Amino acid sequence: MESETLSLLKKLMEIPSVTPNDGGCQSILIERLARIGFECETLKFGEVTNLWARRGASSPLFAFAGHTDVVPTGPLEDWHSDPFKPDIRDGFLFGRGAADMKSGIAAMVTACERFVQQHADHLGSIAFLITSDEEGPALNGTVKVIETLEARDEKIDWALVGEPSSSEKLGDVIKNGRRGSLGASLTIHGVQGHVAYPQLADNPIHRVMPALNELCSLEWDQGNSHFPATSFQISNINSGTGVDNVIPGRIEIRFNLRYSTELDQQQIIDTTEAVLQKYDLDYSIDWTLSGLPFLTREGALVEAAKQSIKQITGIDAELSTAGGTSDGRFIAPTGAQVLELGPVNATIHKINENIRISDLDRLSEIYQGILDHLLT
Repeated sequence: MESETLSLLKKLMEIPSVTPNDGGCQSILIERLARIGFECETLKFGEVTNLWARRGASSPLFAFAGHTDVVPTGPLEDWHSDPFKPDIRDGFLFGRGAADMKSGIAAMVTACERFVQQHADHLGSIAFLITSDEEGPALNGTVKVIETLEARDEKIDWALVGEPSSSEKLGDVIKNGRRGSLGASLTIHGVQGHVAYPQLADNPIHRVMPALNELCSLEWDQGNSHFPATSFQISNINSGTGVDNVIPGRIEIRFNLRYSTELDQQQIIDTTEAVLQKYDLDYSIDWTLSGLPFLTREGALVEAAKQSIKQITGIDAELSTAGGTSDGRFIAPTGAQVLELGPVNATIHKINENIRISDLDRLSEIYQGILDHLLT
């Protein structure tokens, strides 16, 4: 017999909900949550479908957060089985979304079903914030739901994001913060010309190289006990006409900084532009802030998560702020405590993405244990 969590996960995975398409996943969730007393609200922004479901009207408010959208499959011929037909082999469930993060959502729902059955008059309120725009631009998903909640003064106290946080074993890592992410598109303007007559041209590649070297060599900060040092990384460089006898008229460079709480975005912008101006460059630059750094310190939510993991798995979980961004970055600025806790992340976004089946029910039990600690 399949467990409730496995059965629900397979239903969700059968839906090819590639960003920004939800494909009906949230309708399945609404049906389950409405049965146990959740008031469900669908919030559409552009092509993105979002779900805000809440049980209870009092505080504190505990919110499960996640996304029904998945990344594209990549070449289908490289998969051992159809990525949207969940396949069980050797104790693992294969398919797109198995780990990132339909398993987290399924575990959240079944945890709530059991918790409500046992504690119909629980303290506070429970909510679900689910989007179909986490893997994409993230412009019309969680950020818009949070704006809606803030406008009506509906405050989340604790948020648990079901992203795959575990490293080697279920529950070994809890993400209690994330670095900020600031990206830029930089264009250096020169003068195009013939390589045989460099005096009649101005090569932007040559001009920008000393500035890029300085930016790459800068010690932006030394990090702190919670975050590694800020990292400056060039991701794309594009210039030239494709031939070797033309000096290009411009060079386009994209870079990103993952930064700690020792800096803010304005300090980064000011430092970068000071370097560019130092080398007398003719430049234009567009900045994109993807997320502010945030940190949830030891407290009620962290303690509940640690205790539940220890009880279910016997593991003493490690707190970490490593990795990329998540939708937690939109929730934390409201003052909520935010954690990410989910399955092992070894196969996320990969061909043959999978999850260990035995982890599914244990993840659901961990989530239920957190509710037990906070709302009873």
